[in-house]
Amino acid sequence: MSVSARPLDPLRPLVCFDESGKELQRHRRPVAPAAPGQPERIDHEYVRAGSANLLLWVAPHLGQRGVRIANQRTRVEWAEAMRALVEEDFPHAERIVLVVDNLNTHTAAALYHTFPAPLARHIWAKLEVHDTPKHASWLNIAEIELSALSRQCLTRRIPDVATLTTEVGAWVAARNAAQTGVNWHFTTADARIKLKRLYPTPVYAN
Repeated sequence: MSVSARPLDPLRPLVCFDESGKELQRHRRPVAPAAPGQPERIDHEYVRAGSANLLLWVAPHLGQRGVRIANQRTRVEWAEAMRALVEEDFPHAERIVLVVDNLNTHTAAALYHTFPAPLARHIWAKLEVHDTPKHASWLNIAEIELSALSRQCLTRRIPDVATLTTEVGAWVAARNAAQTGVNWHFTTADARIKLKRLYPTPVYAN
């Protein structure tokens, strides 16, 4: 929690990262458009059209975020997201203070599996990685941003990756233009109470 409480440092931005899936669905029957006195009508049946993975980062102190759309959720997609984070999103950062869930795909090995060794080494050296504790992924601020994305953009049927990319891109652009931040109240003191099992019990000498 002390990581989230650090003051803003433009050269060492705090970036929280998380992933989520989205099932793609097409309408089985044409939608009946709205008319005077009659709301839009959508048949409850739909056609499954695969799924997509959303890889989201948010910099809460800066009010900025980004989302990459991928067809799978493997270490390769995570590695590609880290490369983009380092080279495209924060190219001038000395290091990126990265908060991620504790998953076996979020490792240096994923970078070396995906990229030539010099590039993998460069990306990993730019990251100061902090894993959330097991069973406490809610400590990752990116989960709040994913919840907002789901509620504001993903609660309707989206038929394909192209449409999903367009819709999510518009959502990201609007949030970034408004510099929407995250009002995070959970402190280190709160963590020591709620997550006391994760903190060692002090032993005092007689």
